[in-house]
Amino acid sequence: FGKDTGLINAMIYGSSGHSMLGDWLSNLAGTPGQMVDWLGNEVTALPALIVMSLWGVGGGMVIFLAGLQGIPQHYYEAATLDGAGAVGKFRNVTLPLLTPTIFFTLITGLIGSLQAFTQAFIMTQGGPNDATRFFVYHLYQNAFESVRMGYASALGWILFGIVLIFTLIQVRGSKWVYYEAEAK
Repeated sequence: FGKDTGLINAMIYGSSGHSMLGDWLSNLAGTPGQMVDWLGNEVTALPALIVMSLWGVGGGMVIFLAGLQGIPQHYYEAATLDGAGAVGKFRNVTLPLLTPTIFFTLITGLIGSLQAFTQAFIMTQGGPNDATRFFVYHLYQNAFESVRMGYASALGWILFGIVLIFTLIQVRGSKWVYYEAEAK
């Protein structure tokens, strides 16, 4: 995500109560003109950021599409000759050959989710009652607003450790990942 995504979504959700999304939803609900402050309410601020993060789903879809296109057609033909239906082809051909792609997107998704900052910074500044104050935003506030560089550096190392631990757990548990070169 770039800053432009946060700015565009700030206009969609609006900070003064009037917003494109709010006006559309209030018209859809039959209550035109009723204002909803999506980013100013601690109940709706985090779901609004989650909906905004769906913008990045397209990148993952491109990666999965590339993984699907990398599956040789002869595997599907062999499965058809063996009598496999659509579910059998998916379970025995598509899913095993997509496991490296799934593994990659799991690791990059985990790292990306732990680095969420821009959206909360631009749209809510931590949100009402710290509803959208993520770890990296807390790190930023300590480093640049409170000028507590030592503490912020320690937070950065803690974040690195958390990412490293979760990544190592995923790598150790990756026995389910099938790499075609390993087959003999």
